[in-house]
This record gives sequence, structure tokens and C-alpha cells, in this order.
Amino acid sequence: MPGQRDQTPEQRDHRKLPRRRGAALNSAIFEAVRAEIAESGYAALTMDSVAERARASKASLYRRWPGRAALVLEAAYDAMPGPASAPDTGSLREDALAILRLVAQQLEGAVGQAMRGLLGEALQNPAVAAQIQEYARGNVAKIMRAIIEQAAARGECDPSLATETRIEAGPALLRQRFIFSGMPIDDDFLVHVVDEVMLPLLAGPPN
Repeated sequence: MPGQRDQTPEQRDHRKLPRRRGAALNSAIFEAVRAEIAESGYAALTMDSVAERARASKASLYRRWPGRAALVLEAAYDAMPGPASAPDTGSLREDALAILRLVAQQLEGAVGQAMRGLLGEALQNPAVAAQIQEYARGNVAKIMRAIIEQAAARGECDPSLATETRIEAGPALLRQRFIFSGMPIDDDFLVHVVDEVMLPLLAGPPN
């Protein structure tokens, strides 16, 4: 049986395929984006290649996203933890470690390749930078706020300490290591970030 890329144009005609809408179509497109990046890298990804792999029309992509950057960013967000998935282990420390571990795990694969490609392209192209700004969600900060609210309800921290700067400190260190240092985001690093930066900033010094 021929592979999808070996099929004839008639076999690939999206009009002859079962019609998908909404979340089902978006999911297929996001999976196609990540598969394309894992296989060929960010630079080689095109709207055509995504449409072909997802067995969707290119028009359906452009109805949802203005270009490659916005599509790739949303495909990355789709694989990353969102605000609704904030952990609740009963401990601020364990919650913070859990979310950083989830993010680090995703950055090791196609999502990490996507983010590096997007950032590199944004530095050279203001239009790409504008798409990233428009479609950015700030999910990690939202999850951190949810974690802090849970911890405050348990009496672990003072929510008045949770300023934007303090919330961003831990995730910013993770991004810095991922983008600039080239060093692995191993568990020892994440533990140091939580214990030496996040907890002192968000929970205050130990009694």
C-alpha cells in the first residue's frame, strides 16, 4: 500500500476524504505539524506539507491561522500543559516541580524544535514576531497562578507575594537554559530552580 506522500493527486484530494470539523480537524493539523517538525525540522515545514500530512485542505489552515508561525505556536501549545491541567499534589513545591517537569519533557522533542525555530525566525522577521505576540497565551504563568492560589488556600504562601516578576522567575530560568545555554534541562536543574528561586520568592524565607 503506497504511503501518503506516494499517493496520486486524486488519492490525496481532500474533497474525497471524510469531513472533519472543529476540534477533530484541529487535532489532526496539530499532530501533522509536530510530525513534520520531528521528521524534517522547523525550517522545512510549510503549510502545504502540513495540509498534506493532515489530509486537509490548505484553505482550512489559512482560515484558522494567518501563517506558519501562528500555526506552529498553537501546535506547540496543544502539546504543552494548559491552565486546566494545573497539578494539585498538596504541596507548592511538588506542584511547581510537576509543571516544570512537564514543560521540560515537551521541550526535548518536536515542541522544543518548534520553539527554537519560531524564536530564530522572529528575530529576523517582524511579521513573525507579531504573530507570536498575538497568539502567545502565557500558559505557564497562568498555571503558576493556579498553583499559588491552591497553596494560599492551604496556608503555604502569601498570595500578595505572587507578583508578575516573581511568577516569571522560574519559567524564565528554564527558557534561558533551553534557548541559550545548550545544557540539558535535567531534574537536578529543575529542583534547584524550585528550591533556590521559586519557593523563596513565592513562599518567603523558611521560618
